[in-house]
Amino acid sequence: MATEKEIVVSGIRSTGYLHLGNYFGAIRNYVRMQEDFNCYFFIADWHSLTTHPDPKDLAGNVMRMISENIAAGLDPEKVALYVQSDIPEIAELYMLLNTVAYLGELEKVPTFKEKVRLQPGNVNAGLLTYPVLMASDILVHRGTHVPVGKDQEQHLEMARHFAVRFNNRYGADLFPEPQAFNYGDNLVRIPSLDGAGKMSKSENQMATLYLADEDDLIRKKVMKAKSDSAAGGEMPESVVNLFQLMTLVSAPDAVKKFREDYDAGNIRYGDMKKQLAEDMVNFIRPIREKTLELQQDKTYLNNVMRAGADKARASAADTLQQVRKLIGINYY
Repeated sequence: MATEKEIVVSGIRSTGYLHLGNYFGAIRNYVRMQEDFNCYFFIADWHSLTTHPDPKDLAGNVMRMISENIAAGLDPEKVALYVQSDIPEIAELYMLLNTVAYLGELEKVPTFKEKVRLQPGNVNAGLLTYPVLMASDILVHRGTHVPVGKDQEQHLEMARHFAVRFNNRYGADLFPEPQAFNYGDNLVRIPSLDGAGKMSKSENQMATLYLADEDDLIRKKVMKAKSDSAAGGEMPESVVNLFQLMTLVSAPDAVKKFREDYDAGNIRYGDMKKQLAEDMVNFIRPIREKTLELQQDKTYLNNVMRAGADKARASAADTLQQVRKLIGINYY
């Protein structure tokens, strides 16, 4: 008798463009996970509303995100690929979990404090209760595995707190405690081309390589990447970053050659960046072209979203039926 697959849940906000960091930090693992787990991957359009995106952009952003995920390797036949707002059970569970979330703990979340600092004129309740909605996204499927980066680990810890509190309050064992999961111990962190932090969907777009970038723009960005005049000895961080990017997309022989040149003290950074630029173009181009092709087929994308929503709602409805029964709001 086959064992039931464990449940993976993960989402990405529907603002901005997917970039190299999203691919190597998340999507590449999703593609592998779809073979081993029961996967629910969603476009987090409700989460994006906390920063008030233009309503005219929302549908296009969602369609592009769905297309980019498929172009990068997700198979809608193997996973539930859906839009968060198509699953009303998430909103219901969000409301119910707010009763086991406390103001003091929500105000202490570092990402909330950072939002307050960055956008003091828009400190809305959605920002404050963001961890509760994230918990609902996961717990509505009784997810056990959540692929998250370091910046989301506290939100996941809070999801575990809410699961335990709910189970304890209602004397049940309904929700598992979801755990962070990625293949291997070390998550890939994709450095920004300017050497300052990691690639971002919203900050310093010339220092980030997007999966939608045209060939010439990729070349321009890579050639402007921060390097150094140093060669031999301890490697400066900006050069470490270039080698890390090259390791992801270039042939091992090319990486080896430039490493040997560095150690010998005669590396030519212009040549290294030209090689990296062409390898990056060859890596990103097929994803970009497949994305554009998918975006033209609205019927296919609508069918993918509907099928994903059907899978996700079946799971979510079962959870909510049990939640309502435990709470006592099953009146009929």
